Amino acid sequence: MSENMLKVGGIPLDRLAERVGSTPFFAYDRALITERVRLLKAKLPNDISLGYAIKANPMPAVVQHLAGLVDAFDVASALELRVALDTPMRPHNVSFAGPGKREAELSQAIAAGITVELESETEARRVMKAGERLGIRPRVAIRVNPDFAVKGSGMRMGGGPQQFGIDAERVPEVLKELAESGLDLLGFHIFAGSQNLRADILCQAQQQTVELALRLAEHSPEPVRYLNIGGGFGIPYHEKDSPLDLDPIAANLDELLRTRIKPNLPDAKVQVELGRYLVGEAGVYVTRVVDRKESRGKVFLVVDGGMHHQLAASGNFGQVIRRNYPLVVGNRMAEEPVGEASVVGCLCTPLDLLGDNLSLPAADIGDLVVLFQAGAYGLTASPTAFLSHPAPAEVLV
Repeated sequence: MSENMLKVGGIPLDRLAERVGSTPFFAYDRALITERVRLLKAKLPNDISLGYAIKANPMPAVVQHLAGLVDAFDVASALELRVALDTPMRPHNVSFAGPGKREAELSQAIAAGITVELESETEARRVMKAGERLGIRPRVAIRVNPDFAVKGSGMRMGGGPQQFGIDAERVPEVLKELAESGLDLLGFHIFAGSQNLRADILCQAQQQTVELALRLAEHSPEPVRYLNIGGGFGIPYHEKDSPLDLDPIAANLDELLRTRIKPNLPDAKVQVELGRYLVGEAGVYVTRVVDRKESRGKVFLVVDGGMHHQLAASGNFGQVIRRNYPLVVGNRMAEEPVGEASVVGCLCTPLDLLGDNLSLPAADIGDLVVLFQAGAYGLTASPTAFLSHPAPAEVLV
């Protein structure tokens, strides 16, 4: 097989495109997902439970595959809950987080026997009411908005005013109110930030998280059996990004387990919950060049995909400064760059930019452009209905 052709999941790109039947499409490599989970299981302490946040990539085939690899799932909607329950994962190992859960969603979660992570006092009252109506003792944990923030995170999920979780200083009073509620109170979920590539910052956040959990546990009416310390493990998206070093994180978790958690919370099952770190680097987005044009000396490769499928790659998913994702012409891998070109999508907006001023080989109409790091927050995090273009396919290979 020609070295000019990228392979995805061991399949030459042109053949994979024929197999899918159309472009654009997302392809996820099951072997890379398996390899990433095995790496984490080998590095992290044995007593750490590994959870997958389905919101990172809820494709049913991906979730089914991960059900045999990880210890738990976290869902953020009723549809994600149904996807999780269709897998062999036990309901008791599924949690439901996120603000604004509707009463019907809470009823579904309680009926399924999963853990509802309480984001507010209002939600706690709704769960109590639903449990009484169903005659089921709801399993719950308190999502805590910590009293600290994590620097260097791509997206802050805790610290300061937040829609996520109950403020740490309010939790003792809430625990007192829940003592006679009839809820099966398992413990806490504390998560402060996502997409962090600094091991030292993540270690510090884990230390602060555990110390906060120990303080809150003193007010719990029941022994803490569940402690979700979140994740936040980042992946490199840009040329200057360095991969996360897992070794200091694993050592830090081991020390926290030995010296702080086990002596003080002997019944607690400690969970690290990851999303993009498990699947982000296992996915590619493939789109075909439909036009090559020059405008006042600048080359544009116009493709049949765009920001309506890959919003993050366009720089419009919360980025302050737009930087290019890794991008190649997948059927010209052995060819040398001949100049700069910008890859733009098919939408009528200048925001539809997938790669700006890239050094590329002589790409032309019909060539296949590949964006890497497309396994997380791709299709379902993008405005797929914008301008009513067809939806892309997704395949697990």
